Amino acid sequence: MNVILQKARGFIYQNARPIDLARWQYHFENGSKEVVLHALSYYQNKDGGFGHALEADAWNPNSSPIQTWTATEVLREINFTDPSHPIIEGILQYLASGQDFDGTVWYNTIKSNNDYPHAPWWHTESESTSHHSYNPTACLAGFIIRFARPDSHLYKLGCRIAKEAYEALFSAETEADMHTLGCYIRLLQYMEEAGKDDLIDLSMLKTKLCEQVKSSLTTDLTAWKTGYICKPSQFFYTKDSCFYQDNQALSEFECDFIIKTQLKNGSWQIPWGWSDYPEEWAISQNWWKSNNIILNCLYLRGLGRI
Repeated sequence: MNVILQKARGFIYQNARPIDLARWQYHFENGSKEVVLHALSYYQNKDGGFGHALEADAWNPNSSPIQTWTATEVLREINFTDPSHPIIEGILQYLASGQDFDGTVWYNTIKSNNDYPHAPWWHTESESTSHHSYNPTACLAGFIIRFARPDSHLYKLGCRIAKEAYEALFSAETEADMHTLGCYIRLLQYMEEAGKDDLIDLSMLKTKLCEQVKSSLTTDLTAWKTGYICKPSQFFYTKDSCFYQDNQALSEFECDFIIKTQLKNGSWQIPWGWSDYPEEWAISQNWWKSNNIILNCLYLRGLGRI
């Protein structure tokens, strides 16, 4: 096994949650999707949404759009696309219920977050720039179009939201932040997979996203050492991505950066933290490290470096 993977594997087996251990085993040890799905199911509530710190910066056990979006990312990561599976059916049930939804977008954060340990940006009254209207709504709309029945009310709702999100992106005076941009990329990908090219101009959307990805990436290489920055891996993991060619040099730099900055214990530094809940943050930090190990190793593999 590659030395980077060997070191990473040690940290995963010593520190990862069952969900992240299952993801690691699926990607790097011929593990099964079923084990990932089994671990993921424990974060799903009876209403179909997800909670319980699946997104490790919010320990709220209640369902929320962000936690549910995190679940969709896990499903996508293992290329799981069975719409009849209880996990996907549950997500669609939650999205169809109207819970945590204002008629236009799903709430980026919910009030009950305040009652549990959480990062400051998931506090309801936070003015964080990550609280964009279409984070995670653009992605969730795409998920609906990809998996809901075309004759359902939910599908029609997903189509309406997708169109509104598209119009909002093109009418905005400022570019979307990197998290929202990632949600728009998912919207594009889901709609392409669903063959839904009659609702919005997917070619124009792709062009717009390519432009914004290029301008969003942090080109000040000195900031990479300590800052919370925007890297190519925020948006893609393989050379066949439509975003790779325009950002090839920075993409290869990120590979070198990942290789050089791996810690002795196999993980990488987390460039953020909480101050209000230090004991819980100490736990979440290791959860994030396990997640980032998986993503960094997938990126290195996707770009042919391991």
